[in-house]
Amino acid sequence: MPNRSRAGGEQLTATGRFALTGRILAVNILPLLVMGGGLFYLDGYRTQLINERFKLARIEAQITAEALAGATRERQEALLVQIGKEQRMRLRLFDTEGRLTADSFALADPSFRFNDISDDDWEQRFARWLDRTVDTIVSAQAVQDYVEPEAQEADAWPELARARELGLSQVRLYDWRDGTPVITAAAPVGLQGATLLTVRNAVDITESVRDARSTLGSAMLLILGASALLSLFLARTIVTPLRLLARAAVRVRQGREREVEVPRLPQRSDEIGLLARTVSDMTTALRQRIDAVDSFAADVAHEIKNPLASLRSAVDTLQRVEDPALREELIGIAAHDVRRIDRLVTEIAAASRVDAEISRATLERVDLADLFANLIRSREDRAMNGGRRIEISASIGGHIVMGVPTQLERVAENLIDNAVSFSPPEGVVSVAIRQSDRQVITEVCDEGPGIAAERREDVFRRFHSDRPDGESFGNHSGLGLAIGRAIAEAHDGSLVADARPDGGPGACLRLRLPAAS
Repeated sequence: MPNRSRAGGEQLTATGRFALTGRILAVNILPLLVMGGGLFYLDGYRTQLINERFKLARIEAQITAEALAGATRERQEALLVQIGKEQRMRLRLFDTEGRLTADSFALADPSFRFNDISDDDWEQRFARWLDRTVDTIVSAQAVQDYVEPEAQEADAWPELARARELGLSQVRLYDWRDGTPVITAAAPVGLQGATLLTVRNAVDITESVRDARSTLGSAMLLILGASALLSLFLARTIVTPLRLLARAAVRVRQGREREVEVPRLPQRSDEIGLLARTVSDMTTALRQRIDAVDSFAADVAHEIKNPLASLRSAVDTLQRVEDPALREELIGIAAHDVRRIDRLVTEIAAASRVDAEISRATLERVDLADLFANLIRSREDRAMNGGRRIEISASIGGHIVMGVPTQLERVAENLIDNAVSFSPPEGVVSVAIRQSDRQVITEVCDEGPGIAAERREDVFRRFHSDRPDGESFGNHSGLGLAIGRAIAEAHDGSLVADARPDGGPGACLRLRLPAAS
């Protein structure tokens, strides 16, 4: 498991080396660039077209040679001129000695002309440069340039020489200076050794490939531009709020959280908006936690100073008093203050550890009815109720909650201890447990003076010192109910004070906890 976690961390580190904007652009543009690579593979389309023209040139040469074989000289010349004009080719006829006997370009006006590249504009020059670039990238096979031989003899043409030698038609590919293919075909004419040579400048192949490349390139550039703009827009909608949140978090970390207003982005309902509101709520909770710690520290200092001052006064006076009775009284005061300080320290430590202990503990199924019943029996066995009677009632059915047993027991102890301390001698403390709306509700009610409505929240304030008449000062830290509420809220519950439900004198503390499924 550790190795797997480490590998995942390294993977996240590797993917996080680049800015989010760059990664969004890369993810959206890279597939388009891969598709744009199809521009270079139009060379395969060009090769396919040339292969088809090879077949056509061979067939045309063979059919023309058969037509010329049985014709008179005049008919041969007429056929050369007619076929040359219709097919936009140059046809030349050579006799058995390899001498040129007829040329369609000499017998009539040329049916096509090779392009003079000196007159090309910048678009044509760019097209030729792009053709050469693509050929270089795809490692296209080099093709010989087309050059008219000085001697108009059959042996000056390799394809003619081979056709004369083998008695079979031959096809050859050349390149003109403007990058267009030139396809020649040689075929024997009759059985006496005469040969025919056809020459065609297949400009349409180059134009077709360039048109396809231009169309695809334009479309790819348009899509690429649109994708880049959309990617930047998407990155902006993601990165900008994240940067705002990051800057706010940095300022909070630097201790200037009071100056920082973390953006909540209420107009966004996506994950970014959820993150913004979560960070804002987290910052608010952090501020409240800091305020609570500051307030707690101030309350602790105030509460400990009182018994310390009393203890110091008793010790200082003890050194100057000779009366044994007074000395005994001062020693009792000092002992009481020591116990009070010890109780305060214990309760303060318990209050400060509530959240940490619950966060580390494993939740268990706890039956609140059994928990309160066992606690009540334990208090009665130890005579801790001072003559008060504790009655417990529970509705039919389970009263199971998920929680930390020791912490829930502490809440129950504090609730019962508070009710017992405020109930009159021979009074009755009632504990009622029921379940409602997927919650387990526990009400601990006493028969004491009750709590005024405007002061019911005060009893949960730390070090609250409103104690019943006749109770010795300092026997309670004032943290019991505060700790109880903290534990209840840590279990996703609540603890409130209210009047008795039957309308009688006394107060009622109501604990609500989610019922276990």
